[in-house]
Amino acid sequence: MEIISFVGASSAVKKSSPSFSFTLPRFSKKAKKLAGRQLSLAPSFSVILPRTASKTEKQFAIAGLAKIFSMLALGLVLVTVPFTVFNALSFYDSHLTSIPLDFSSDYEFEALNSAMSRFAMDGILTDNIDENGNVLSDDGSVLSTSGIRIGEAVTFQTYTVKAGDSISTISRKFGLSNISTLIAVNDISNVRTLRSGQKLKIPSTDGLVYKVQSGDSLNALSVKYHVSVEEILDANDLDSDTLSKGMELFIPGAKMDATSLKKAMGELFVYPITASWRLTSRFGPRKDPFTGVASSHTGIDLACPTGTPIRAAMSGTVVYAGWSNVFGNYVIINHGNGYQTLYGHMSKIIAKKGQAVDSSTKIGLVGSTGYSTGPHLHFTVYKNGKLVDPLTLLKR
Repeated sequence: MEIISFVGASSAVKKSSPSFSFTLPRFSKKAKKLAGRQLSLAPSFSVILPRTASKTEKQFAIAGLAKIFSMLALGLVLVTVPFTVFNALSFYDSHLTSIPLDFSSDYEFEALNSAMSRFAMDGILTDNIDENGNVLSDDGSVLSTSGIRIGEAVTFQTYTVKAGDSISTISRKFGLSNISTLIAVNDISNVRTLRSGQKLKIPSTDGLVYKVQSGDSLNALSVKYHVSVEEILDANDLDSDTLSKGMELFIPGAKMDATSLKKAMGELFVYPITASWRLTSRFGPRKDPFTGVASSHTGIDLACPTGTPIRAAMSGTVVYAGWSNVFGNYVIINHGNGYQTLYGHMSKIIAKKGQAVDSSTKIGLVGSTGYSTGPHLHFTVYKNGKLVDPLTLLKR
């Protein structure tokens, strides 16, 4: 006899449905010790379908997977979009918007100006020279040259540098009217390296020493240095105008070009920011960004993103690193020869007071501290306590 059992419709047949599982692999203790070298401990995500799953059930499983991946994608978007928007706004703020400045009071700005002037006067050389290297008299006029002795060969004597000497005082002592003479004749790469006890060659007249190159001729040198062929022949006691490569000639009355002179004087500045930047304000007269009233800007403003590295414009020593309500985090560097630079609105100061720096030294990061409405570097140059337009000194 066959026995049939009936337990109710709801339990007679169970509808199969997919299940989702998230499992971590299980390993023995020994296996776990080898994890990372031989075994993977990555979790696994799986969808388990009954063998008897219908087409509808499979579609339901696929739809579930699609929903999960959609949620993951949405989460990724929610994370990346704000980051992208922030970067875009930062770029706009740094490269496209104006960078107006404001000062809390004239008194504070003047006080900072006074501090810069005081720092700038520390340890400078008392050279009385103009921007072309001409030695100045006590009344500020250009010292007259000793003259070129027509028909006489140039002669040299040796001088030992003494304490307190400078390139200009030595030039004046021997009747030379331009410092480029001593710089060129003695191949001085930087006048700041001039030290007591050093021996210098002193020519009897102003001029330069030139090393003859292949293809040179006296006529070409005469045109280049604006001096007659006869004067070159006489100065060098030459009987022939034939030149040989490597031969050294003294060119009477010649002067160094402006760039070479600035380099030798330690006055060849480089831009303190090597990354991309935008000049938003020049040196000198300008309208106040807020009031529109005529004012004067003490430096130049280079706009670029926050965190951009700032480097020293030239070698020197950090004489101040601190805070001002005007310039925020700022640094002052003494370069010698009366030159001083200020770097303002830093987000972070890296250099320390007393630190020796050069153009490769990172001294801080661009920011918008102090009275500033956008990330940029305010760059000021002083010479002997007076403001100088940085763009007349900077070289890329």
